Parts: sequence; C-alpha cells; structure tokens
Amino acid sequence: MAQFTGSFSTYDAADGIREELADLITMISPEETPFMSMVGRGSSSSTHPEWLTDSLSAASSTNFVIEGDDLTAYTTATGRVRLANYSAISRKTVLVTGTQRAVNNAGLSDELGYQVAKIGKELRLDIEKIVCGPQPAVAGNDTTARQTAGYESFLSTAMGSPLNISSTGSTDPTLSGSTKGYPNAAAVEGTQRAFTEVILKDVLQKGWTAGANLKVVIVGPVNKARASGFTGIADIRKEAPGSRPATIMGAADVYVGDFGNVTFVPSRLSREKTALFPDPEYLSVDFVRPYQLEDMAKTGDADKRMLLAEYHLKVTSLAGNGAARDLTTT
Repeated sequence: MAQFTGSFSTYDAADGIREELADLITMISPEETPFMSMVGRGSSSSTHPEWLTDSLSAASSTNFVIEGDDLTAYTTATGRVRLANYSAISRKTVLVTGTQRAVNNAGLSDELGYQVAKIGKELRLDIEKIVCGPQPAVAGNDTTARQTAGYESFLSTAMGSPLNISSTGSTDPTLSGSTKGYPNAAAVEGTQRAFTEVILKDVLQKGWTAGANLKVVIVGPVNKARASGFTGIADIRKEAPGSRPATIMGAADVYVGDFGNVTFVPSRLSREKTALFPDPEYLSVDFVRPYQLEDMAKTGDADKRMLLAEYHLKVTSLAGNGAARDLTTT
C-alpha cells in the first residue's frame, strides 16, 4: 500500500502540531539506605564524641579453689577503653529563580519544593555512603573540614580486641592513641579474591568465638549474586501445595549456617570490595544537628535553600562487628 497522492500528513504539519508533555516526572535513582535503616539513631552535643568500651576476661578452665581458702591476693581489674570519632557536616544546596517558580512546570506545582525534596534524598544517600566507608576521622581546622570515620575504619585490633575479619594481607586501620582514640588511618588493602562461602564461614566463626552475634551481611550487587550460590542458602526451592509447580527462588536472602541464620542485604552504597557484618546493637549514627533546612539570605530574584546535617558514626564494640575485606568487584 502507498499513501494517496496529495495527502497532508503529520510529517507535513510538524510545526502546527501541539506538543504533548506528560505531566509526570520519572526518577529511577537508588534511595535505599540499608545501613542507617538498621542501626540506631542518637543525638550528640560534641564534635569530638568519646565513649567507653569494656570486655570480659578470657574464660579459665583452672578456676578451682580449696575449701576455706584464705585470700592473699586479688585480681587486678582492667580499665575500660575510650574510643572516639569526629562529627562531620554534610550539606546540599539549591537555588531557584523567581521566574522558574512562577511558570507552569510539567509534573510539579512548585519547583523549589521539588528540588528541596530531591536534595533531601541525595543527602541521605551521601551520609549512608560515608558511614559505611573506609575513611578515617579527620579533626579538621579552620581550612580543613572535619571528617567522620566510617564503619570499615573501626575494624581494628589496635585496642587488643579480637578481629572478626577475613582478608588477604590487608593492614588494619590504626587508632589515634595506639590502643584507644579515633581511627586515624584506613586499612591498607590486600590482594583481591572472590567472595566465597569459606570466607563467610571464617568471619562468622571468628565472630561467634569472640562473643559476637553476626546476623547481617551487607554486600554490593556482585557479591550479593555470588552469595546466592552458597550451599547454606535457605529456600532455594519453595514448596508448592498440591500439583502446582515449585518456584525457583532467584535471590538469596537467608544463609543457614553453623552459628545461626544470616541475612544478606544488598546495598548500592557500601563498597563492593568489603562485605560488612554489622551488629546494630553496637552501632548508631548520632546527630549533633539533625537534618535541617535553612532559608538563605535573598540577594536577588531567586530563592535559596541549604539542607545540612552534622553527625558521626558510633561503634560501641569493635569485637561485636566484622567484615570480609579484599573482595573482587567484578
């Protein structure tokens, strides 16, 4: 078939056809913050918070005394260990002209409100990535921003605690006071290797021996997919009643191991190189200043907003957490 000669088509009338713009804005960016969603949230009144940690002495198999024994000496009590961090300030800003707020925008009623909501999500994502990260704390000064230490930088044997870590030659982070203080240097990475069930079991066993209850593993997408192939994954095949066919489960969420069930949580914001084993009981993100939106001084025909938060990560037990370092990213 062919078009009849002389037909006037949409191709001929292109300039006269009214455009159609859907009154909908699609945003397909990640918004999940699994680490902050599972740990506690607290408040702080200091930019250099400190807290005390303690541990029990090792169990003894020779703790026997004779009947009626008289005490001649006492066990020397051990002191507590002081850990610390620095609070960081993170912010997002937006500036929208008066004209842009006045015109008829597709998909929204107020450009400024839309942009503020957007930077709110962006700031939460920034903080999630920071508190999960490997960076050490930085005290800062009048020309250098303070920096809060991330989860990975707290996993150190510097204070003498057992280290629930699997690695291949990586060097532990260090603390500012040798055996106390804040993380002042990040771990030096070792040779990368693929995440395996053997590595998972190694961290879980070390944690259980140290008294930890490691029930969650936060991993990136590559290692989440690898974990799906571990033999201890539960519900690979789901039972179906009657004559209906069974469903093959394509995602591995719960690992049934020797030391209890472990839930795998995928994260787009934690590093693929490290699988995190956080225990929420010993973790919190504390805020000196919670999320707050500030109206900035108007200097022209535009509206300005600043959204900021001041916060730090608190890890109250190094031995209660763990990680698998030096993992391949592809």
